[in-house]
Amino acid sequence: MSDDAFWRRPPEGAAPPVPAASPPAPDPYTGAPRSASPPRGWRPPTVERPAAPRKLPAQDRERIDREEQAATILTKGMGIFAGAVLVVLLLIFCGRVLF
Repeated sequence: MSDDAFWRRPPEGAAPPVPAASPPAPDPYTGAPRSASPPRGWRPPTVERPAAPRKLPAQDRERIDREEQAATILTKGMGIFAGAVLVVLLLIFCGRVLF
């Protein structure tokens, strides 16, 4: 039967089509099956507890601040130096183009 034949009108005088039988209703859900109880004296395996964490050494906050300040000064100094080099190169380039 082609796809269009399903949608065509039945010929004149033909008996009406028989409705399709509905599927039987499914059985109601009765829940999960019962499980067998574990043997007497059964226990889940136990895991050893790890040792308590050690105490970390104290931090030298003043030293950390000094090193951070030194790193900031070095970073800013490198930036100023790179900027000065770029300005000098720009002046040289513009001087060659203009003269």
